[in-house]
Amino acid sequence: MQAERLHYEDFTPGRRFELGPRTVTAAEIIEFAKEFDPQPMHLSEEAGRASILGGLSASGWHTSSLFMRMMIDSYVLATASEGAPGIDVMQWRKPVIAGDTLSGHSTVEAARPMRSRPGLGIVTFGHELFNQRGELVLSARNSIMVRQRNPEKASA
Repeated sequence: MQAERLHYEDFTPGRRFELGPRTVTAAEIIEFAKEFDPQPMHLSEEAGRASILGGLSASGWHTSSLFMRMMIDSYVLATASEGAPGIDVMQWRKPVIAGDTLSGHSTVEAARPMRSRPGLGIVTFGHELFNQRGELVLSARNSIMVRQRNPEKASA
C-alpha cells in the first residue's frame, strides 16, 4: 500500500527535506562528460589537475542532474507534483571532484495558491548541496506546482 502523497498543504515554510548522501565516481563523471559536456577537465584526471578545478571534476550540469536525482529520491516522487515553471537560481559554488560525497537539503521558503490554476499551489524551495568537507558546491532556488489536497477548502 502506497503512503499518501504530499500535497500543497504539506509544504509549510521552513519544512526541510534531506538530500543524499551520494558519492560521485570518476567513471560517471567521464561518462556524463563524454555525452553532454566533453570539456577536458571533465574527461581526464590530468586535464582536471591542470585546470583551475584541481582534479577530474563533474560538469556543473552533471552536478545539477545529481541534485535533481537527490530531490526525486527525497520527496518529489512522493509529491502530487505537476512539474515546475523553471529555475530561478542555479549556482555551482565549488567543483565536484571525483570521490566527493554530496549531501544537503531542500527547504520550503514560501507557498501560495495559484489564482490562474485553482486546485494547484506554488511551492518555492531553497536548496544547498555540500561535499564531505562541508563546502557548499551548489545552491539553487526554484518553485514547483503541487496539487492541493482539498481545493474546495482553499477556494472557500
